Amino acid sequence: MIPKLIPGGSHSDIRGTLTFNNDFDATSIKRMYTIENADVYSIRGWQGHKIEQRWFSAINGTFKIQILSIDYFEKGLKDLKPYCFVLKADKMDILHVPAGFVSSIQAQEVGAKLLVLADYKVGEVDDEFRFEYHPDDFLTIE
Repeated sequence: MIPKLIPGGSHSDIRGTLTFNNDFDATSIKRMYTIENADVYSIRGWQGHKIEQRWFSAINGTFKIQILSIDYFEKGLKDLKPYCFVLKADKMDILHVPAGFVSSIQAQEVGAKLLVLADYKVGEVDDEFRFEYHPDDFLTIE
C-alpha cells in the first residue's frame, strides 16, 4: 500500500460553503488531533509508524506533506524518493498514510491547522518512529 490522496470537494451557494469528502471511510478511526506549526519554517519530520495508519486533512490554510518509506532509514534504501502532497483547506482532501511510512509536515502559511486521524488509541501499541530531519532533505521535491 502507498500513500494516497482521497479527493474531497466543496459546494457554495447563497447560504455559504460546504466542504466534504464522500469517499473517505472513517470506520477505522479511533482518535484525532490537530497540528499547528509555530511558523512556516518549522518542519515536523521525519516521524511515523510501522503498524498505525494516519489520515491528514487541512482544516485551515495549506500544508506541504512529504511521505517516505521507513525503509529509507532502517534499510538504507537511499534511492527511495518521498511522495509529496499539498493539502489545502478549501476542499476536504484527505491524505491516507499507510503503516510503514514516515512524514514531514510544513505549514505553508501562518495559522494553518492540520487535522490528524489515527487508527489506534494513545498507548495501544508501541509504534513511534522518529528520524532526524536534515534541512536539505528533498527540498526540490514538489
